[in-house]
Order: sequence, then structure tokens, then C-alpha cells
Amino acid sequence: MANKRALSGAEAIAYAMRQINPDVVALYPITPQTPIAETFAKHVSDGLVDTELILTESEHSSLSAVIGASASGVRAMTATASQGLLYMYEMLSVASGLRLPIVMAVANRAISSPINIHCDHSDSMSALDQGWLQFYCESSQEAYEMMLFALRLSESVNLPSMVCIDGFITSHCVEPVVVFEDNLVKKFIGEYTPKHYLLDTKNPITVGPLVPPHSYFEVRSEMFNAFNDVKSNFNFISKEFKKIFKKDIKIFEDYFASDADIVLIVLSSSASTSKQVIDKFREQGKKVGLLRPILLRPFFYEEYFKILKNAKQIIVLERAEGPGSFSPIYKDLVVSFYGSKFSPQIYSYVFGLGGRDLYEKDIEDLISSFIKKKIPKERYIGLK
Repeated sequence: MANKRALSGAEAIAYAMRQINPDVVALYPITPQTPIAETFAKHVSDGLVDTELILTESEHSSLSAVIGASASGVRAMTATASQGLLYMYEMLSVASGLRLPIVMAVANRAISSPINIHCDHSDSMSALDQGWLQFYCESSQEAYEMMLFALRLSESVNLPSMVCIDGFITSHCVEPVVVFEDNLVKKFIGEYTPKHYLLDTKNPITVGPLVPPHSYFEVRSEMFNAFNDVKSNFNFISKEFKKIFKKDIKIFEDYFASDADIVLIVLSSSASTSKQVIDKFREQGKKVGLLRPILLRPFFYEEYFKILKNAKQIIVLERAEGPGSFSPIYKDLVVSFYGSKFSPQIYSYVFGLGGRDLYEKDIEDLISSFIKKKIPKERYIGLK
């Protein structure tokens, strides 16, 4: 039986970690991730978990410690944000290259410079190609569920995962969260039994050796190819999730997108505001919809194409910019339609950098301009 609790996104993530009871967690606090570290540390001090909690001197050390623990054959987790994620950057490819199923919560926050502690997605977007699965959560409820799901998926394909929530907007705001019974969570995640690990003395392996040209390419290609197994494993685990918890887990949310002429693409908490606007237009008989990616890496091009192939115009609204290029999701969507006879117009817009609010009026004005065929040339929404 599930029960409802008032939890912030950070507390919901820590609650899931408490139920997982990972063997090792290494943490360094950074705004707005700090409540995850604080809440889980309290679980440890209260004796609710028997996790080895390592409080490190930096984010680089946190991920390094988690990599060592995971390589030894145990469940290991961490959390970070913004400059902390960038400080970990050297170790991101190490974790994925070693095929370690680490789960890391990321409270999305703008990166420097200038210094800013509020939400945008420039931190995790900078790590899109480092070999990590990436989930983007709309709510505390979804953050809680994705921590459990990401663990299973990571362990099934031997790739690390980031579970991303909007800093302050989701990480600190309290909302009702339905949490599952501990015994059901244990049933779902099961026991972790890695095939290869450093402390298996009967089957010794090397971890992180120097690899010359005749082998490096092969090792890296195995990691790249592991992403091809994500879809089938996702579908299998989602069926098990629904059987145990009576809830669906999806790659993306289709909010009238498959039945719309104009489709808005947006991630995370901004989708909640956007849906209010979509509802207004639908009530007016306007064929407007929203598509919210949840698992952003890997990017399932064929699935997005199927949903969006009948759209006439696609508005990609992102909380990150691609300096000297276009923003990340826009580029992936353009690739989805490359070479197809279906060719909707795809537009890129950037909003909310450094935590600037996105209002319903902003979204309504943007969509209205498309309906009136007066497409705005300015790519930045809310820029003064």
C-alpha cells in the first residue's frame, strides 16, 4: 500500500535513497542540491539505513569515491548541481567508460560566470554526451519514482544515470508525494549482483588500465552500443514497475501532442505551467499540444518522429543555450525528421536562464503568435 507525504523534491529523492539503502553514498553539499545531502545524512544518523556515508572535500572526490565503490561491486550514489557537476566532469566519462550503474541526482542550476544559484539546465546539458542516461522530472513525485526506476535501468544496461530536477522550483517546493511501501521497493530493485567487480578475487579484473589504440576503440564502442539496449530494457522494467506499483513510467509525456498542429516541447517543471496554457487553447478549439521528454539520453528519434510527424509547427522551448550553435533538444528534433517526407517547421526558443520565471502569458503570447502566423524572430523569451 502506498501512502502520501508532504515532501520537497530533494526530500523525495532522499526518501527513495533511504528505501534503496545504497551501500555507499559520497556527498558534497552545493546549492540547491544541499537538502538532498542533509536529508539523507539524517537518515543515516537516525539509523534508517546502513549506508557508508562519505562526506568528501569536493564534488570531484564524491564521484571518484562513488566510482571506486561501484567498481568494487556495491550500489553507490551521489548528488550535485551546477559547478559541482562541472567539477566532476573529468570523472563522468570514467563512470560511463567503466560501465558503472551509478545513480546521481542533479538539482539543475545555472553555471558560472556570473555566479548564479538559480535554475536552468546548462549544467546537465553540458554533459549530454558523457555516456550517462538523463532523466528530467516535472515534479517531486516523478523525482521519487525516477530514482527507483533509474537504478533498475542503470543496473540492467550497466550505464550511469542522472536524475534531474529543477533547482529550488522542484528541489525546495513541498508537494504531496505518494510513496511506496518499503517491501515493494525492495521487491522492485532486488539484490545487486554485478557480473564483474574489482573485489571478486576468484575472477580478477583490472579497472581503469592504460589502453593503447588497438583496444581503446573497441572498449568505447561497447559503451556506445549499450545505449542501443536501453529501449528494450526500459520497456521491460516499466512493465514490472506498473505490475508492482500500479503506475506507468514513460519515455516522454504526450499531452495532446499527437493530435496537434502546433506542439510545444519543454522539459521538467516548466511543463506544468505550459499545460495550463495548452488547456486554454484546447478549450478554444485550437489544436495545440505539448510533448515533454523524460528520458532525454538516449534520445529516441523514431519515437519522437511518430508522435510529431503530423504536426505543422514545433516550438522547442529550452532552459539552456548552445553557444555558437542551437540548443540541444532542437538539434535532436531536427535530426529526427532528417530525410523524411514529413517536414514540420521547427523553431528554437530559450527561456529562464539563471532562474528567470516563465509565466503563462509568455507561453500564451508565443503560441498565439504562431496561430496568427506572426512568428517571433527573437529566440529569447523573457529577455529584457
